[in-house]
Amino acid sequence: MTRRPLRVLLVGGPMYDPLYRLLEEFSSKERVPVEVVAKLPHPELNARVAGDFSSGQADYDLISTHTKYAPSQARWLSPLEDSEIDLGSFQPHTLELARLDGALLSVPRNLDVKLLIYRSDLLSAPPATWRELRDKAAALSRRPARFGFLFPGKESGLFGHFFELTAMAGGQLFPDPRVPAPRAATEASRWALKTLVALQAEAAPRSTPRWHYDQVAACFLHGQAAMTTDWPGSWYLYRSAPRLAGRLGVSLYPEGPAGRWMYSSCHSFAVPKTARDRPAALALLRYLTSLPAQLLEARLGSLPARLDALERVTAEAEGQDAQRWGLLAEAAVHLLVPPKHPNYPAVEEVIWRQARSALQGKISVDTALAAIDRLGGRAARRQGV
Repeated sequence: MTRRPLRVLLVGGPMYDPLYRLLEEFSSKERVPVEVVAKLPHPELNARVAGDFSSGQADYDLISTHTKYAPSQARWLSPLEDSEIDLGSFQPHTLELARLDGALLSVPRNLDVKLLIYRSDLLSAPPATWRELRDKAAALSRRPARFGFLFPGKESGLFGHFFELTAMAGGQLFPDPRVPAPRAATEASRWALKTLVALQAEAAPRSTPRWHYDQVAACFLHGQAAMTTDWPGSWYLYRSAPRLAGRLGVSLYPEGPAGRWMYSSCHSFAVPKTARDRPAALALLRYLTSLPAQLLEARLGSLPARLDALERVTAEAEGQDAQRWGLLAEAAVHLLVPPKHPNYPAVEEVIWRQARSALQGKISVDTALAAIDRLGGRAARRQGV
């Protein structure tokens, strides 16, 4: 009798795909076939999860998720206390991010926190402040041949920059820990959005409002920009890019008027309630979050959720790789985590859509901030999620 394959739905893209080479290895060792139903960019993955599970069409055994989105998917996910994973090997902070009301809903794959990446042949030193970054980005921009600074102009990438810049100006975008109702009509958020609008106007591609992370990285990798920010999982692309050889710099984020904060969360794996073969699904979950699996990703640059993987990869590192691990350790002191709430994804969408409209010049900064508060508050308090 042919065994039914495990059906998995995964996040896809250059930061994530190298890990999936282990799926064939798992199948061979465990004699469990694995069917990758789809590998999707995260916004499309979220939509697929919501659509398939809401309609009752989902029949997945394991899915990629994210600690900031899992609360909105909680009714479809099974707790993982029986996973037989050595949770003591993980950074406690990553496990806390993966819990909701004490229940472990997913197992962390990594800890994401961004660094500044820059061209060392164009900048003798990275900018110390966002004001300095804006000035240097404008001075170095030679559009359309070269851009001073790249950033995502839509979806979670744009939200993240707005979120962290608000905090770096002394603001608190989500003041109530119980409900993710934004408070953006503040001087801090005004400074944040004006900074992004100015960077778009002075130093970024005209197409920025259509770009997410992968498009930003591709432009920088082609040698077309002086500065950008990115997640650890993309590091292997930068350090191996021919056009960046010998001229790649990495540093902490610049500081804002009130200090330095970096948007952060964890990619993770979950076993949904639809799993037909839970023991095999848990075995695959253990395999994809094992020490060898996290070492594979860490050696490409990802910041592992496992302490044993982090200790080993930092001990191995030399030169610029060692410098980068030190910067990531320092950055991890300044983590800015979105609220855990089922309505959070809808609020995030309101925020980035209004911010993008301001980037595009469709509405003013103040109009965008007022709409974020009005529409975001409505989304945060929506019932029935």
